[in-house]
Amino acid sequence: MPTRHILLALLVVAIWGFNFVVIKITVEAMPPFLAAALRFSLAAIPAIFFIKPPKNEFGKTPWLFVIGFGLSFGFALYAYLNLALYVGLPAGLGSLILQVQAFFTMIIAFFVLNERVSLSQIFGAMTAFFGIAIIGYYRWESASLFPFVLAILAAISWAFANIITKLSGKINPISLAVWGSAVAAIPLFILSFIFEGVDKLVIFFVAPDWWVIAMIVFGAYPATLLGLAIWNWLLGKYPTSSVAPFSLLVPITGLIFGWILLGETIAMLEIAGGIFVIIGLGITILKPKKS
Repeated sequence: MPTRHILLALLVVAIWGFNFVVIKITVEAMPPFLAAALRFSLAAIPAIFFIKPPKNEFGKTPWLFVIGFGLSFGFALYAYLNLALYVGLPAGLGSLILQVQAFFTMIIAFFVLNERVSLSQIFGAMTAFFGIAIIGYYRWESASLFPFVLAILAAISWAFANIITKLSGKINPISLAVWGSAVAAIPLFILSFIFEGVDKLVIFFVAPDWWVIAMIVFGAYPATLLGLAIWNWLLGKYPTSSVAPFSLLVPITGLIFGWILLGETIAMLEIAGGIFVIIGLGITILKPKKS
């Protein structure tokens, strides 16, 4: 992977790490399902009126993949993640737990896509996982079992979204993000109406909180459309085993932003874990030169 593409992946890492803080602030101000529904509806509208549905190499829209991507990445991932953060999961810990999706992605890709995994990638993944385990061990006391399980389910949802993106072939990543967001918004609004009531949505429009709106706008555009466009483009260009491990750096940025903006502390043990994550990522993505 050339340096410019690595830098693109790192840009997404920084945006998504900061987005955990944004989500935490948002779900403290409004119900979690409504926050996710508004985020993805804003990501879809008005862009959906100007961007055509994604087409594959045969000129047809793979609706099964578009719907599958929207339900896995938009609906399932953020329904679980927003709820986990709402019931008390710290933003930094949420960014950490979610990144086990890289390992779920590699496992699913091995069975579904028949992608070969090298020994160096396995060793790199295990090294990074050891780093995540160190941070998770330290942070465990600040999170109960329920939000932890929700975060794991969110990670599994993200892994399926990665595989669906890969299976969909070379289609426009921005178009996939926009139309996938439209698919995600519908069941999220339904969840919100059932469990949170309509009055919260009415209050949002009648007495808008511009700070919360700014948070939702960030989640809709930089975190969803820009981040997904770059991420899906990289997945279409490179094997999932080369792209997915970059997400292991999201906990590092998530912990840093959580410390700066939310006052969540970073201990020496967490720093040590972060070093293992970075080393593991380097082992995974840097292929040895052939002599």
